[in-house]
Amino acid sequence: MSGLGGSASGEIDAPIDEVWATLTDVSTIAAWQDGIVSIDPIETNAAGEIVKAKLEADAKVKTLSVVVRFERAAPTRLSWVVESGDVKKLDGAWTLEDLGGGRTRATYATEVDPGRMLRMMVRGPVEDKIREKLVDKRPAELAARVRSER
Repeated sequence: MSGLGGSASGEIDAPIDEVWATLTDVSTIAAWQDGIVSIDPIETNAAGEIVKAKLEADAKVKTLSVVVRFERAAPTRLSWVVESGDVKKLDGAWTLEDLGGGRTRATYATEVDPGRMLRMMVRGPVEDKIREKLVDKRPAELAARVRSER
């Protein structure tokens, strides 16, 4: 397994319900998550929420296309699994924790297996850049998006 996965946490100056609303509006993630090029809904639930979508992501060495299934456990967990696409595995979750006083801790975690061919191309500095984009920056991106929606 490649070292592209991991987790990162950050605190957001907003109540958990606001963070949850931003986070679970999956149709907007290309606007605030670096590297996500597009998202095309495939399936929605009775509430109109996207539960399955085709995502395209810029992985520096190649644009990747995957079909992702989302699950929600309001208001604390949004998780996803890749059902098919250009990577073997790209599963993960956002977990939210109400810190009180209108603050929320957001933790992003992902497990990545790019597959044999991509793993050969993703080494050293390229691997570090992808991990930074894919994991390390996510909580700050979410915080910025929540601030912009206030």
